[in-house]
Amino acid sequence: MTSREDEILQLIKSDPFIQQQTIANLLNISRSAVAVHIMNMTKKGIIRGKGYFIANQQYVVVIGGMNMDILGQPDAAFIERDSNPGKVKGSAGGVGRNIAENLARLGTDVRLISVVGDDAYGDLVLKETKTAGVNISAVNQISNQTTSTYLSLLDNQGDMVAAVSDMSILEHLNVGLLTQHVELIRNAAAIIVDTNLSDTTLAYIFSKFADKHIYLDSVSSAKAAKARPYLSRIHTMKPNLIEAQAISGLPLESESDIDDIAEWFIQHGVKRLFLTMGADGVLYRTEYDEKLMRPLPVSVVNANGAGDAFLAGLVHSQLGGLSDVDACHFASGCAAIALEHANTINPNINELLVQQRIEDVPC
Repeated sequence: MTSREDEILQLIKSDPFIQQQTIANLLNISRSAVAVHIMNMTKKGIIRGKGYFIANQQYVVVIGGMNMDILGQPDAAFIERDSNPGKVKGSAGGVGRNIAENLARLGTDVRLISVVGDDAYGDLVLKETKTAGVNISAVNQISNQTTSTYLSLLDNQGDMVAAVSDMSILEHLNVGLLTQHVELIRNAAAIIVDTNLSDTTLAYIFSKFADKHIYLDSVSSAKAAKARPYLSRIHTMKPNLIEAQAISGLPLESESDIDDIAEWFIQHGVKRLFLTMGADGVLYRTEYDEKLMRPLPVSVVNANGAGDAFLAGLVHSQLGGLSDVDACHFASGCAAIALEHANTINPNINELLVQQRIEDVPC
């Protein structure tokens, strides 16, 4: 590969959808010269397909919500129906976006497909997400739309009291948008979706990309039931107990009910189930294996975001070749690190920090 081809390749790696004229302007050469170099690299097998997909480059695609998160927490015990002195802060959020940022901070090449509005929140969310290392080339900023906003209230111990979300813009994260990114999705090593997507969009993904490893985050009990028609096509699923009960419709009144719920998911075709149970740990189930993973010691500062970090840790470590049990242990380390920071995403999280966190704690 020539030095000029290498320069072009680096620009393509940073933005797989970069225009040839943009490359020409950046390198101070003609567009026709860029076209010749790209043609030569295509013949050599260095890049392939639409969108300049780089051969043998492993990446993850996340399709899901992208929000502005507004979080309030009182200084003392929460008093209902009253004004509570405390702190209010805002940051980029959204289940899909949070998973993508955690993946990027762990070192995974991740591409996010989502939508934001053309407002101040949209500009801020895009900037924070790109700064964190996520490729946002497939995020659409839609005119005359309000960026999805999630308002949550914690108690003084860090547990969520209530939340309100305005996510109407996600109607634009639809099949029409995804058809623009078919090759990007098809060439991914793994696809992550959340149930903020519409039923039509989920149906399209699970039909069009049925041969891919699809990971699903069930988001909340209100949205979790959307996953039910697609259980047999899910590679890995990470519901909490309340979400799992909402999907299965089974009772959740005793410890034995937890085993019944986990078995229900496996019988309905889920390949790998990681049932998160808070302080009781994670129940890992496949058709052939079962293991209860105890949680790591943690001082909870903010309960938001632990599940997003956990799923990111699973995907990152499984793509890295870890066994399911070891991947679950790594993911638990990610969740513990997330819980100990005031932000939804701990900005300090990285692979080395997680390894140090779990190395002295047995699976």
